[in-house]
Amino acid sequence: MSSAPPMLAFDLEGVFLPEIWIAVAERTGLPELRRTTRDEPDYDKLMSERMELLARHHLTLADIQQVIAGMEPLPGASEFLAWMRQAAQMVIITDSFYEFVAPFLPKLGWPTVFAHTLEVDARGMMAGYRLRVPAGKRMAVAAFRTLGFRTAAVGDSYNDTAMLGAADCGILFRPPDNVVRDFPHFPVTQTYTELRCAIERFLAE
Repeated sequence: MSSAPPMLAFDLEGVFLPEIWIAVAERTGLPELRRTTRDEPDYDKLMSERMELLARHHLTLADIQQVIAGMEPLPGASEFLAWMRQAAQMVIITDSFYEFVAPFLPKLGWPTVFAHTLEVDARGMMAGYRLRVPAGKRMAVAAFRTLGFRTAAVGDSYNDTAMLGAADCGILFRPPDNVVRDFPHFPVTQTYTELRCAIERFLAE
């Protein structure tokens, strides 16, 4: 077993939460909002399309937060996180926004979350967003390694793959077929039981 302490980094949506934008698409009847980072690798392009759609249909941040208020973590997510917190240090690193994820934190047991921040205008419309830093997921995992941690990273989408590649161990969780096809070198897990086994193997190395 390595003497370096482990640090695990997880994506949020698709790993512990349903995809928020898909839920918004279903509630609003706007199928274009179903596109996520599982479909579009260019995050800036994806967000620009989303904000243009919201503006065109006069949907505010409060409208989105109303959808979020009715959402719950994925089945088994809270139990997995309870085990994970006892097994090793961990952090959730998401390309979502604090304004979206805050209602989920008590439901997930108040994990540490790195997220982005929205810019909202006087009408309550999403006017833009502020990234922590560009490529924040990859940079965070690289920083943990620089600090002497042995790292594992878990995600499901294109925007997670740089983080998985920067880690000592990268694991895909319930990814779509296109991500598996484009990144065949990452092991794939489909259930929390499989994910726990993969992490236990990493911790035992």
